[in-house]
Amino acid sequence: MPVTPSVPDDHPRENLADGNPSDGTAAEPTAATSSFTLPPNGAGEAPIAAEPVVRPRRAKLEIPASQASPPPVDADEGTTGPVSRGTGRRVEPMPAPESTRIIVVANQKGGVGKTTTSVNLAAGLALGGLEVLVVDLDPQGNASTALGIEHGQGVRGTYEVLIDGDEIADLVVDSPEAPGLKVLPATVDLAGAEIELVSVVARENKLKRALRSYLSEHPTDYVLLDCPPSLGLLTLNALVAAREVLIPIQCEYYALEGVSQLMTTIDLVMAELNDELQLSTVLLTMFDGRTRLASQVADEVRSYFSEQTLPTVIPRSVRISEAPSYGQTVITYHPDSAGAVSYLEAARELARRGVKENA
Repeated sequence: MPVTPSVPDDHPRENLADGNPSDGTAAEPTAATSSFTLPPNGAGEAPIAAEPVVRPRRAKLEIPASQASPPPVDADEGTTGPVSRGTGRRVEPMPAPESTRIIVVANQKGGVGKTTTSVNLAAGLALGGLEVLVVDLDPQGNASTALGIEHGQGVRGTYEVLIDGDEIADLVVDSPEAPGLKVLPATVDLAGAEIELVSVVARENKLKRALRSYLSEHPTDYVLLDCPPSLGLLTLNALVAAREVLIPIQCEYYALEGVSQLMTTIDLVMAELNDELQLSTVLLTMFDGRTRLASQVADEVRSYFSEQTLPTVIPRSVRISEAPSYGQTVITYHPDSAGAVSYLEAARELARRGVKENA
């Protein structure tokens, strides 16, 4: 009898409870070339064919629909599968700032939720009736993916703005995630921009000048700059162009170690290149309430950044991880999930703080 490996309780499983043989033994794996079918319900009964599922818009593996497994179910997050855009809860209007808020979402540590935070806050603000522009500065183009924007070979975007001097207005694309949400996409060409900018005069001001030209003719409430996980010239351009810094901090120990280095960089930029820059917002991400460490890290961050830390924390959620594979944010993918509710509330807090600061 084959041995079934144990799986941690908090690990998402495929729902095969109804498909196991009646004697409780594990089903034999099928050959890679055969169609996917659920195991028999009992002796003498014919196999039941699995229903086709909706495949992610940007799935990397070409798997026939008949062999694809359905997405896992969170016990506390409703049914499987994506929700059509526009079917979520009604979002009440959010207050608009008096002037454009240009916010750079930065943290040189990877995997802390920078892109996830950028796209979900942007979608939340736009659904609240605000005009939002997302500038994707990461060569991986993950923000473009999550907002439903094509960013393959030949797509013009951030690289052309920084290197060729193209106008942002000619390259922005409307995102299907929300009315009023625009995206300047990033392609893999952006990976070479760091080297190409080295010899350019005033290289750290390229994005600032481009944004100034765009905003002079296109009124925008929020500009969110999604940075790569590094402190290179792309991130430096964002820090010089922005007026505020938003730092997402993962609720784990290693996340704290990189914050001091980022703060040093921010201080240097403020002193030498951009005296308008300020750390305005800290958002706690990937919070797991079952662990004592997550609570300790949250308390540590709140004690150090008492005024900047938003009250809302973003929990660990399968829905947040699934949403980009469908070219959506979690707010439109599963509006009732814990991740969607948290990001929407964080967007509302961000908007309210902007009004208070201008008052």
